[in-house]
Amino acid sequence: MVKNITIFTTNTCGYCQMVKKYLVAKGVNYEEVNLDEHPHRQAEALELSGAMTVPVTVVTKQDESKEVIVGYNLARLAPAVS
Repeated sequence: MVKNITIFTTNTCGYCQMVKKYLVAKGVNYEEVNLDEHPHRQAEALELSGAMTVPVTVVTKQDESKEVIVGYNLARLAPAVS
């Protein structure tokens, strides 16, 4: 079961918009961290994902385990949020 979802995004990221639209369509709540508005959190996104790209979607489960999904990857995102 999902406890919370955080998406690291930027203003110009088309894939970020697609992830957000997917989650809204599924009725899933999320927290957005826009790295253009909060550049001090870029290191956090990099540490979680190992990637210098967005979106980085962090799905935290009830047991506090985390699944980190880089990019628009429905094969991983769909089961992670269900």
